[in-house]
Formats: sequence, C-alpha cells, structure tokens
Amino acid sequence: MTDPTQLARDCAEAMYERDQATRRMGIQLLDAGPGSAKLSMRVREDMIQGHGTCHGGYLFALADSAFAFACNSYNDATVAIGCNIDYVAPAREGDELFASAFEQSRNGRTGNYDVRIENSQGRLIALFHGKSYKVRGTVLAQETSE
Repeated sequence: MTDPTQLARDCAEAMYERDQATRRMGIQLLDAGPGSAKLSMRVREDMIQGHGTCHGGYLFALADSAFAFACNSYNDATVAIGCNIDYVAPAREGDELFASAFEQSRNGRTGNYDVRIENSQGRLIALFHGKSYKVRGTVLAQETSE
C-alpha cells in the first residue's frame, strides 16, 4: 500500500516539474500532503500594480497553484470548476508570501479547498476558495509491464 503522504509529494513534484507558469512566477513548492499543499512566492518589482502593491492576479495565481497541488494529491487528475478570492491586506515588493491550501471536503468527483495567503510576519493577505472536479486520468504516469 502506498503511503498517502509520499503519494501526495510525488504528485506535487511531478506537477511542479510540468507547471511552467508556476515556476516562471518564482513560486516554490514547499510541502504537500493528502489534500494539502504549501507554496511560497517573493513579490518582485514586475508584480507591482499602479497603486504600489502586488497585483491581485499574482495573488490569485499563487493561491490557485496551491489549490491545484492540494486537489491533485491523490493521483486523480483534478481541475478547478470555480474559484474566488478575497483580498484582505496588500502585499508589497520584497514580501515573501506563503499559500497554504487545505481540503475542506472531497466526495465523488468534487472537492472544496481553502487557501490562506500570509506574509512572513503571519499577516493575512488573501483568502481563496476553490471547487475541484475529478476528470479522467492520473497525475503520475502509470507503470507499464512488458
């Protein structure tokens, strides 16, 4: 029997290697477990919008990536069918942000996940909720015997 924590980490690592968008934004995969994931991102100068704070699209992308790693942690290919975000406080250039995703429910083909984005001082920056849908296939390549 496969260890669920190791399976989640293997799925996250495989997805991270294929996820050019996440990697090019400088998002780092810190940890993954069954139904959970933790990522980080440093706010760069090119992420700052006209009011001098981090553009909300980058915050959404960070949370969405954490959500994706969490809901794909069981080796079932899973996609988002709905997401929303509440911006609570601004993030500024140089801030190190941490997105922690947690499964709230998973039943049949759907699941619900919450993501908290906090800065390195523990200040809440954003709250994200995503709903997932299990599609056909797996995250990890299937072993084939010849």
